[in-house]
Amino acid sequence: MTMPDVSMQIIVGYLLVMLRITAWLVIAPPFAHRAIPARVKALIGFALTLAVGGTQDFSTLSLDTDALVSSAVWQVLIGAALGFVCYLVFAAVQTAGNLIDLFGGFQLTQAFDPQMQSGAAVFGRTYQLIAMTLLFASNGHLILLHGITSSFRVLGLSEPLSLEVLSRVVTDGTGQVVVAALQIAGPLIAILFLTDVGLGLLTRAAPSLQAFSLGFPLKVFVTLSVAALAVAMLPSISRSLTESAATQQQQVLSASATAATSEGGEP
Repeated sequence: MTMPDVSMQIIVGYLLVMLRITAWLVIAPPFAHRAIPARVKALIGFALTLAVGGTQDFSTLSLDTDALVSSAVWQVLIGAALGFVCYLVFAAVQTAGNLIDLFGGFQLTQAFDPQMQSGAAVFGRTYQLIAMTLLFASNGHLILLHGITSSFRVLGLSEPLSLEVLSRVVTDGTGQVVVAALQIAGPLIAILFLTDVGLGLLTRAAPSLQAFSLGFPLKVFVTLSVAALAVAMLPSISRSLTESAATQQQQVLSASATAATSEGGEP
């Protein structure tokens, strides 16, 4: 092997590492948030590429065109898949906020959020921003960064991602998003439901009071009063979601590496 070949292998290896990390940064929270400038994301990706690339062995990397194109596509898919796993976990917080907006009567104030390029109401945006702030304050972003950097030790640059494992994790993660959102917003939703039941009983007992005319302002007052209790639970919830996201990333990588080993060992 000549020196130009070794140099080209190193350059290509660093580029493949950058593809996986960049694809992860584009999707995974909190780095995917539009409040973080694109220049900062690029610098983070470049710094992580230099740090991770220095620990990799690129001597076995093939310079064949077909192999390089296939490896580049797989790196983008792996990074995007790991980022999407993180996104699914943290989507539970915003979903809980959207449920509170829906049942509390704040859905009427829905507006376009330029940072997320989507529509969101008061509690949906508030819960998401609080979760992102807590993620940085508790150093949870370092746990997620450790997950993507350690992925190169589990799944190398020449190993594909198991789509079967990924589909199973995404399916289970979607169900966990719904369950986690109900756990966060469930107590407040139950209180709002009891408020409606109480107004209905009061209207039945004394129709002349027209209790339902007080329904909207009363539900807004109850939501604002009880929402502080739900916000107080977000620090522990954010820590739990961070650990869950890191665990699911490792499960995807470990299962994919096992599947690749099994296929490679078959005659």
